[in-house]
Amino acid sequence: MNFENAYELDQVREQVGLSRAEFFIRYFALGGMMERRTVEAFLDGRTQNLDRVDYDMLVHALNERFLELGLDHPVPYSGL
Repeated sequence: MNFENAYELDQVREQVGLSRAEFFIRYFALGGMMERRTVEAFLDGRTQNLDRVDYDMLVHALNERFLELGLDHPVPYSGL
């Protein structure tokens, strides 16, 4: 996934009121295997080494938060 996707995910994370730590915990709870520093490096645009499965898990964590807030899930998955 590219930098634009990372920036968008981080903006959405802020929009739904999750800290980066909370976002990582949600990702990890879904079975994500990346380390927190790898997720943060992606969100900061310092790395683009993220496969579609991990990207979609991050998206899923955000979409679950939207549903908790009574909103639809606006973040699109990678398309697998």
